[in-house]
Amino acid sequence: MPGTESRIHRHTAGPQRALVNAYLVETSDGIVAIDGTLTVSDGRALRELLESLGKPLLAVLVTHSHPDHYGGIVELVGADDVPVIATVGVDAVIRRDDALKEEILRPMFGEEWPRERVFPNRTVSDGETLELGDAHFTVVDLGPGESPHDSVWLLGDDRRTVFLGDQAYGHKHAYLADRFYDEWLGNLERLRQELPADATLQIGHGGPVTPAQFDWQREYVETFLDAVRAADWSQPDTARAAVVERMTRLLPTDELQFLMELSIEPVAVKLGARAPA
Repeated sequence: MPGTESRIHRHTAGPQRALVNAYLVETSDGIVAIDGTLTVSDGRALRELLESLGKPLLAVLVTHSHPDHYGGIVELVGADDVPVIATVGVDAVIRRDDALKEEILRPMFGEEWPRERVFPNRTVSDGETLELGDAHFTVVDLGPGESPHDSVWLLGDDRRTVFLGDQAYGHKHAYLADRFYDEWLGNLERLRQELPADATLQIGHGGPVTPAQFDWQREYVETFLDAVRAADWSQPDTARAAVVERMTRLLPTDELQFLMELSIEPVAVKLGARAPA
C-alpha cells in the first residue's frame, strides 16, 4: 500500500519560535514536506535535514494559514522548482493576511521573519488525493477552525497517519485569537468521528498524539471561553489576570502561554464581554 514504508522526520523549533513542528516524509524516491516553520533559521535547519536525507523534495503540503507554518517554506525550497500545495481556502487566507503578518512579525522577529515568503503555487479541493513518488496524500478541508482556514493531510489509505496542523495541541497553551472557536469545536467532533481511534496524529505543536487528545483540546477551548465570560471586564487588567490564572490551573505550563494571552481580548470582544478598543 502506498505510504506504508514512509519514514517521518520531525523538525521542532525552539520555544522562542513557537515550538512549531514541520515534517519531512521520506519515501523510497523522494521527500514530501508538511508545513515549513516560522523563521529563516528554522527553514534553513529543515533544508539541512532534507539535504542530509539525500533525496529530492517532491512537494510541500501546507496544513493551514498561520505564518508559523508557511513562513520558513522559502528557505526550505530554496531555488528548487517545487510544488507548494494547499487547499483553495488556505491559499486565499495566506495571501490575504500576509501583509498584516508582516506588520506584526517584523518587529517581533526582525530578519528572522523572511523578507520574501513563498505562497502555494498549486491548490487542491476537499478529498483530493495526490500521488507524490510512491506515497499518496489525501486532503481534508475543514474551513475555519484554529485558524481562518484549516486542513489536514492523510498519508496512505487507512487514515491512521494524519498531519493535523493545529487542530490539537500537545498539552500546550493554544491560540484562539482568530475567534473561530465554535468551528474549531465542530472540527474536533468531525475528526473524532472520521479518524480511527488508533490513528497517529502528527501535530503542529508537540506530539505525536492520538484522537484521545481531542477530548483534552475541547476541554481547553471550553474552559478558556468560560474563563473569559466569567471575568470582570469592568477592570480589564484584573479580568486578563483571572483568565490567565484559570488557564494555568488547567494547564500548569508556560509553553505557548503567550498565544493564550494574545487570545484573551479578541475573544472577549467577540463574546460581548468587552467593548472593542
